[in-house]
Amino acid sequence: MNLFLATLFKLIVLFGWLMLFSLYATWAERKESAVIQDRHGANRAKVLGISSFGIFQPFADAIKMLFKEDYIPPFVNKPLFLLAPSLSFFFSAVVVVAIPFGPDLTLRGRSFPLGIVSGDFTLPLVFALLSMGVFGFLLGGLSSRNKYAAIGGMRGAAQILSYEVAMILALLGLVALYSSMDLRVIVARQQGLLWGFLPRWGIFLQPLGFLLFLIAAVAMTKRVPFDMPEGESEIVGFFLEYSGLRFGLFMLTDFVETIVVSLLTTVLFLGGWHLPGLISASGFSGVLFPWGGRVILSPLTVQILQVLVFQAKTVLVFIFLLLVRWTFPRYRFDQVMDLGWKSLLPLGLINLTATLILLRVVR
Repeated sequence: MNLFLATLFKLIVLFGWLMLFSLYATWAERKESAVIQDRHGANRAKVLGISSFGIFQPFADAIKMLFKEDYIPPFVNKPLFLLAPSLSFFFSAVVVVAIPFGPDLTLRGRSFPLGIVSGDFTLPLVFALLSMGVFGFLLGGLSSRNKYAAIGGMRGAAQILSYEVAMILALLGLVALYSSMDLRVIVARQQGLLWGFLPRWGIFLQPLGFLLFLIAAVAMTKRVPFDMPEGESEIVGFFLEYSGLRFGLFMLTDFVETIVVSLLTTVLFLGGWHLPGLISASGFSGVLFPWGGRVILSPLTVQILQVLVFQAKTVLVFIFLLLVRWTFPRYRFDQVMDLGWKSLLPLGLINLTATLILLRVVR
């Protein structure tokens, strides 16, 4: 019973955090694009006459979306049409249950893991859930019985298939290097320094794998420059016949997927919650400085700081992904397919082969 209540509490906190992050992700994107385009951005929503840089705008947008008319065209396949947005959102959001958000917290001699699911299956589970998300927008496009929506859904399915293969190949080298598919173990093996100064993070040990993963991950979020399923300029999009809350759910899914990509990048390539000098071990708990100084802290304080480090890394990756969205021009569909199959796939095979040969020589 205690285990059930603890898991339920963690689920509520986790999805509450995800929803709050997603809401303010919309605000962050609008503000970042406003800075790039030299304008103010969202700043209309006020509480007691205070706008505070538009921080209330996400809640105003959410309330507005809830009360918009949810029109269902008479020609659609209604059961599948209604199911598609929820399916897409569910498989994107549920991925976070497999991601560790920090070290185990120690309270009164008891250990509390900051994650819900753990084990050697967590990395395959993440990819299984991400790949299932394709059914949401594919069903949305096909059930609309609109040729433009169907084209958007088919484009999305082809794009996800193409880049999922490249992403898996990019990560196989990392899996071989750390000898595990458990996300918590992968983070643990990124602790420490190489040659006394370089963190053992995946980005330094697998630079090509990191680049390939990042490109493939951006493509799987279906956002610019890889927004083929949502090509507004071509009147193509799997959500063409949607309105109201269901349309908002599709839009929210895009931000959830971007957050998931940011979390995975942090866990796999940026050392997770590890930061050079921030140590929580049996012999010492605190901060070690390069010049030999030290600050002794309680183990719980260090663990909380590590959780904050994890959050900070995730936010920085997310901001970078937003910057990509507002910086690069969109590709044509044939260019997207060529990049996935003719560039990322061969480079992924080269990276995997080179990693295996190097490990064979070293070991």
